[in-house]
Amino acid sequence: MTVMGFCVPSRDTSDRFSDRCSNVFPCLSDPARRSTMCLKLALVMLHLIFVGFLFIVDDELKEKSKEQPLYTLIYMLLVIATLVQYFLTSGSSPGYVLDAMRDFARTEALLRASEISKQPASSKNGSVVLTVNRNQVGESLLGNNPMNWTKLVMDMYPPGTSVRTYTCSYCNVVQPPRAKHCHDCDRCVLQFDHHCVWLGTCIGQGNHCRFWWYILEETALSIWTGILYIKYLQAHIDKAWLVDVIMIILLSILSIALIFLLLLLLFHSYLVVTNQTTYELVRRRRIPYMRAIPERVYPFSKGACRNLYNFCCARTSIYRMEVLPSAAELDQKSVPYTCVDVISCRCC
Repeated sequence: MTVMGFCVPSRDTSDRFSDRCSNVFPCLSDPARRSTMCLKLALVMLHLIFVGFLFIVDDELKEKSKEQPLYTLIYMLLVIATLVQYFLTSGSSPGYVLDAMRDFARTEALLRASEISKQPASSKNGSVVLTVNRNQVGESLLGNNPMNWTKLVMDMYPPGTSVRTYTCSYCNVVQPPRAKHCHDCDRCVLQFDHHCVWLGTCIGQGNHCRFWWYILEETALSIWTGILYIKYLQAHIDKAWLVDVIMIILLSILSIALIFLLLLLLFHSYLVVTNQTTYELVRRRRIPYMRAIPERVYPFSKGACRNLYNFCCARTSIYRMEVLPSAAELDQKSVPYTCVDVISCRCC
């Protein structure tokens, strides 16, 4: 198509180019995944800009790198570790309820298969050999007998609780305590915390620990980079120069990001110590089993020390589910903490 002597690409040409890109890169065909990839690329570019510009303009840092290569090596290792932790967290599973159901079905199928294989086979001639396909048993258990999962989950709630109250209307599965349906991922997530746009995934039971470590590394990197920027400006502040203006702009952006990261790190550290999630803290009154619990009572807390241990060291399975505490346990948890309780790591 030609307009006033200029060649304008037709819509068919652009559509064909888009189809070719989608065939080569299937992930680009989904708008949500495409936006997530753009955010990840932008985050990596920001790291390269802040770190690369510093090494380009700061001659003193270059000299220090030659004299003390270990200093620069540790800094660059922190940069790499932060980016690696970012991609590991974004690519990790938060722990979906459907995956937990499949794992439960597979485990129960193996138990049933082992029990069947131990039973003596009998026939008229006494020579029948019974074989069981464990994968088929697992699939049939998941598809045809969901009542086992329902019973397992409903035993975690107080007696008399209605199944319909905790059945997800989108996934049509019974949600265990602390689970929630994420409308961005379109799945129910165990111990749902929030959906992180920058990571492009939910933060839940399976990746909350990685998320906390990523925030910690990002905060440490921002502090170290900010110190290097301030040192450069102190040494060159008397020179009115374009580079200094760019450094001040970058330092301002870095300072805003650092304030946000520090607040986020402190907030999630508080959640870890008290064994809460962002959703439970913000939407407490919207969760049926949390409405009758006082504000300062943390129903799933097992004490600061035990919470930290479970969060960092004892996460053997991303499908671990917690039972709602009884009324007596809630009364015990409502007793205020004292200094002695903190030192002795009171268990509730």
